[in-house]
Amino acid sequence: MHTHSEFSPDSRTPIATQAKAIRAAKIDVVCATDHNTIEGALRLRELADGFRVIVGEEISTRDGEIIGLFLEKAIERGISAEETIARIRDQGGIVSVPHPFSHNRIYRIKREALERIWPTIDCIEVFNAREAFAGDNRRALVFATEHGIPGAVGSDAHRPWELGRAYLEVDEFTGRDDFVAAVRNGTAEGRLAGHAIHFFTRYDKWRKWLTARRTKRTS
Repeated sequence: MHTHSEFSPDSRTPIATQAKAIRAAKIDVVCATDHNTIEGALRLRELADGFRVIVGEEISTRDGEIIGLFLEKAIERGISAEETIARIRDQGGIVSVPHPFSHNRIYRIKREALERIWPTIDCIEVFNAREAFAGDNRRALVFATEHGIPGAVGSDAHRPWELGRAYLEVDEFTGRDDFVAAVRNGTAEGRLAGHAIHFFTRYDKWRKWLTARRTKRTS
């Protein structure tokens, strides 16, 4: 329910490599959620063979990150959480909040914003394989349980080998109409990726920045 590709600034995973890794992990449905774009999700959907792709986006709102699923067009960054949710809804999309209590992410949803918007979201991430502290996932699960919100699960994969480290086993669903019910009744499976993965992400982000700078100098 949460993956990244080369279309995210902190991932260098080519779309073709991502597709191959999804098949190898035996994932049936993947939510492609690059940062502030749906271009990677659309490309992955074109290459999908043996799995389905839900087009999504991890949006940098003014109040922290929110994921939109079943999108037809990208949502602009930098607007409020409420306006972001409204624009996802305008497309008939699904709203998920990733890593809500994370200590290792600058752009997690602000607590005061979460308290405002929780009645309007469809699911909240209760297991993220990239959490540096397992307690952050546990706090998310407690919040979801107390508020009756279906729990999302995701690898948050930025590199191919991360795909499949966390997933939700659900009954068959046909589309957005019965997606949330499938999530609510799903069974979470997951393993943390470990602290070293954040070093690799910083390295990938630096490499992409350096490549873009060199390209600009030679153009």
